[in-house]
Amino acid sequence: MKNILIILTASIAVLTLAACEPKRGSEAWCKKMDETPKGDWSFKDAGDYTKYCVLNQKPEEN
Repeated sequence: MKNILIILTASIAVLTLAACEPKRGSEAWCKKMDETPKGDWSFKDAGDYTKYCVLNQKPEEN
């Protein structure tokens, strides 16, 4: 029972923290990426930064 409670608590914490991330391509995401060292970016991050922050394309609305 204790293991289930620990797993449930950890899962809720991860989901809560993931929900705090700004939407990829938003102005807040661009500012966050400006503060992140370029060496920590993935190829997807670099491509999306160029697409949304440099070329000013808008992310698709889902």
